[in-house]
Amino acid sequence: MSIKSYKPTTPARRKMTSQDFDQVTIKKPVKGLLVSKKQKSGRNNQGRITTRHRGGGAKKYLRKVDFYLAHGGEYTVREIEYAPDRTARLARIQRDDGGDLHYIIAPNNLKPGDKIRVAHENESIQIETGNRLALRDIPTGSTIHNIEITKGKGGQIVRAAGTRAQLTAKEGDYAMIRLPSGEVRRVRLDCFATLGSVGNEQHQNIKIGSAGRKRRMGIRPTVRGVVMNASDHPHGGGDGGRHGAGKAPRTPWGQLTLGYRTRSRKSTDKMIVKSRHDAKRRK
Repeated sequence: MSIKSYKPTTPARRKMTSQDFDQVTIKKPVKGLLVSKKQKSGRNNQGRITTRHRGGGAKKYLRKVDFYLAHGGEYTVREIEYAPDRTARLARIQRDDGGDLHYIIAPNNLKPGDKIRVAHENESIQIETGNRLALRDIPTGSTIHNIEITKGKGGQIVRAAGTRAQLTAKEGDYAMIRLPSGEVRRVRLDCFATLGSVGNEQHQNIKIGSAGRKRRMGIRPTVRGVVMNASDHPHGGGDGGRHGAGKAPRTPWGQLTLGYRTRSRKSTDKMIVKSRHDAKRRK
């Protein structure tokens, strides 16, 4: 994938860039694998805003992605498609015995006509990009993505465009995996992962360019706390002078924002060998 720039017909277009969709081979998705995305505007089932600055945007139809491929076997890549709700591309695959069509996260350099294989239990297959097998059968040092955390649940991590993880070691019943954040995590060897990295790696280099483009993505404007009223934000209020000089930055609800750990799943701390914060401090 390459980045496409626009002619500077307006100030917003001058530095706006987009993806060129040269890897996308078909525009029409599989009708049976679509589901309409309901607009929640960042609210939970009680109607309370849990994610700010969300709402509006263009209507989207989500693709049902199979992160597990439970039946295994050999598949043929039919098409590479665009997904409006994901940064990565999707590959439309079909089992060679004429089974149903499935969507999977498209690995880098995967093309229509390529073959991918999903291993059954205790089955050993070739080490090639796109093949999916248990971590115990993947060589140490391999690049992987779409990794299971809980066996049988399907891939849960490393699914965004251009991301990759590395299988660094195997100890006992666990594999050590270095994630894109720098965190090293233990995952059971019987969990599955896909070989290779996720495609569409230039996605991170796209420049939005205009506010309207962000609104069509369903993201509303963000306002700084210092320009709010005192009743709306700890940084707000005042007569135009300094706002709480010497105080640490806080959220609208008074929680610290810089250096304050917000991780709540303490039960899985034992699976983390090296924190991503340790990797950042060394830099």
